[in-house]
Amino acid sequence: MKKRLVVLSGAGMSAESGISTFRDSGGLWEQHRIEDVATPEGWYRNPQLVLDFYNARRRELLSASPNGGHIGLARLERDFDVRIITQNVDNLHERAGSTNVLHLHGELMKARSSKNPNLITELTPPDCDIHLGDLAADGSQLRPFIVWFNEAVPMIEPAIEQVSQADIFVIVGTSLNVYPAAGLLNYVPNRVPVYLIDPKEVRVPADREITVIRQGATEGVKTLTEMLSGKE
Repeated sequence: MKKRLVVLSGAGMSAESGISTFRDSGGLWEQHRIEDVATPEGWYRNPQLVLDFYNARRRELLSASPNGGHIGLARLERDFDVRIITQNVDNLHERAGSTNVLHLHGELMKARSSKNPNLITELTPPDCDIHLGDLAADGSQLRPFIVWFNEAVPMIEPAIEQVSQADIFVIVGTSLNVYPAAGLLNYVPNRVPVYLIDPKEVRVPADREITVIRQGATEGVKTLTEMLSGKE
């Protein structure tokens, strides 16, 4: 039986593909205040701004390609039972070939009812924009299928279950600052080896032994693969 390798990926995973990281040091995302484009309050204030913002992110995604990190994690499925938990809303893990991906914060290539978070619509290229007046099956305005700040994270319980069953846990490109995702490390069994891939310094719990790989996603996943080659 293959060992279960659980990966938690964040914005740094897709940065090498040209996808905007979630926010800069000023709390902005593509020059927009987070409160204006990533909260229910922002949606109620100005739905047009929010739709325009995510339509632009979607077009950005459609022109992007998976990087070597995404492809490397997909290739690890040859030797491991790989489960990816991602904070990212892009579909680059899937496009790279990963077959088991759990999205904590929603998916950019989907829309949902404004009233019912479980009424979801797939967006298919080439025209994936959402417009004011585009309605869900229940008659409400379609909105991005994104988990915004101050909204529940419905996939956190399945993520906790995945992490608690890990044989190997890998963190790629996340600062471990955004909760509840950052708290997943607390559910990794003590006996399980933990690897962290990030070119930047990430503050990690002092009571947890973590192998740090100070590289970007592409090179870091390559190094990880080499390190795991004798541990299947």
